[in-house]
Amino acid sequence: MALKEVSWDEALEWASPFPYVLAVTVDKDGRPNIIGLAWWTFVSWDPKMVAIAVGYKRYSYECLKHLGEFALCFPSEELKEGAWFCGVKSGRKVDKFKETGFKQVPAKVITPPLIEGSTVALECKVVREVEAGDHALFIADIVAIHGDPERLRHLYSIHYRKLVSLDCRGYYRVDL
Repeated sequence: MALKEVSWDEALEWASPFPYVLAVTVDKDGRPNIIGLAWWTFVSWDPKMVAIAVGYKRYSYECLKHLGEFALCFPSEELKEGAWFCGVKSGRKVDKFKETGFKQVPAKVITPPLIEGSTVALECKVVREVEAGDHALFIADIVAIHGDPERLRHLYSIHYRKLVSLDCRGYYRVDL
């Protein structure tokens, strides 16, 4: 069968799952904020770099502009409820650490904390912001890397409609 033209919504759903991450930033008052993202990617091997896409209207955009640092945490399956909450609620009016019960872990290099229970956590310092339509692409150096070998199953987004878990060996669960 030949490819046919499809909608943006269909393309995003059919191309799923996308690795779902939690970016932790800090606002101008020093309060940590978490945003759930599936629009991120590694962009360089040497130096190690990553990029995240954040909407201009998002509270996290303000936080990133203020500090220029973020922790990129890959939430383990055990964090699924809180991870979903962080992707659908704004931190402008809600303390997401308090509401989710996530525990903060001090970072080694950056100001924003890491999230306990993450599969992997990357400490990142923004080196460039690129305009990308209704989002800004924040390109960052990875300045420290952490991981938990006991939590290899992390979350993936099916077009921001639901989360599934998958590990590096290909084992997955969809009943989240």
